[in-house]
Amino acid sequence: MFKIVRAPLIGAALALSWAGALHAQDPLEISILAPNAIGDVGWDHEIYRGKEVLEKRFGDKVKVAVVDSVGEGPNATRAMNRLVANGTDVLILGGFGHMSDGLTLAKRSPDLKVLHIGGYQNLPNFATFTVRHYQASYLCGMAAGYATQNGQLGVVAAFPLPEVLGILNAYVLGAQSVNPDLKPVKVVWLNAWYDPPRDRAAAESLISQGSDVVYSLFPGTPSAVATAEEKGVYAVTTLSDNSAHAPTKHLCAGQADFGVVYGNVVQSVFDENFEGKDTFAGVTEGAMQVAGLSKDLTDEQRAAIMAKQEEMRAGTFEPFTGPVTNNTGSEAIAAEKVLSSAEIKSMDFLVDGIDAQLNK
Repeated sequence: MFKIVRAPLIGAALALSWAGALHAQDPLEISILAPNAIGDVGWDHEIYRGKEVLEKRFGDKVKVAVVDSVGEGPNATRAMNRLVANGTDVLILGGFGHMSDGLTLAKRSPDLKVLHIGGYQNLPNFATFTVRHYQASYLCGMAAGYATQNGQLGVVAAFPLPEVLGILNAYVLGAQSVNPDLKPVKVVWLNAWYDPPRDRAAAESLISQGSDVVYSLFPGTPSAVATAEEKGVYAVTTLSDNSAHAPTKHLCAGQADFGVVYGNVVQSVFDENFEGKDTFAGVTEGAMQVAGLSKDLTDEQRAAIMAKQEEMRAGTFEPFTGPVTNNTGSEAIAAEKVLSSAEIKSMDFLVDGIDAQLNK
């Protein structure tokens, strides 16, 4: 009688043990939301490329899905809720406007881990990260300063937000560091993250005003870069190497690698030490580098750009080191002062040499 009772108990225990072993081997479910369609360059492309980095690093330990064209609003809310209901363990949000819904979901789902690109609020299970785009922007500014023939640089910029201002300011400081004869840099505010027709029109406007280097700052598409190629002027861009869209006139790109941060966050989930903290990653961490440098630059110019990047990697050079004057004539950064990460993220000025104004 004792043996008859014990056998099913042993069987049940073994079944539970086997089920637990299977559960332990289940892949970590990761879902990534991209705000726009996935292109071959730009913001959403880099969001997607991070998926490939995760799969290469973790193999069958992860299962990664990307849902694109999820703008902010009700559609984002529904998409997030559906993904979590279907078993998502880690949710990566690629749209700035995803933050509010993501925070609400994180509060409601304490076991869920959320990583938001570009956000600024944190919870124990809600982390954020930003790439130090401004570092590569300084380097591309050097390239622009070397390449311009008439000293007129033009920039198509998404929004006058602190992150964009930092990228723009670093670009101009980099150009000024190698070319003291620049004219005031012209800026067209696109006031959009993704608008191909206006992106193209803005580039055409800058070129018609004499810009022989056009910087596409946070493009959703390669429209401005392709326009520069058509018009025979140099193109600079953030996020992705756009050489394929400007085979003769691609001057420089700030190449981002979101996957570096994705990977570190996912590893923290496996290690059970995930923190809802902010990460500001750049050249040192491998999340940013200069790419697509034009062959029109001399060997000496290319070497100077790469040497400056190595200084950034080693932590011996920081673009936002005073003295720096803003474009209204006031001191923006005092002599020998180095802006902190918090100060860079809250930037509210344009450096001297930029022909634009901010509404404060």
